[in-house]
Amino acid sequence: MTTSTDAGAGSPLRTAIALVLRAGRGIRWYMTTLMGDSAYATYVAHQRRTHPGSEPLTEREFWRQKMDDQDRNPGARCC
Repeated sequence: MTTSTDAGAGSPLRTAIALVLRAGRGIRWYMTTLMGDSAYATYVAHQRRTHPGSEPLTEREFWRQKMDDQDRNPGARCC
């Protein structure tokens, strides 16, 4: 006798929901990385890992330096 609480009940639906959520997380990660939203957190993690004794730049200083570097070396960008 099977009931609706069996492990197999609703499995395709759960699988579909899990795939949609995974795709959504992937898209969110891609967009935040593409737009640079995680750049400061990545910088701080790198600084703490490779230079544990030094204090990282503040977020304001980081973005100022990043924009100044991009102005000096425009490379391949749209604007």
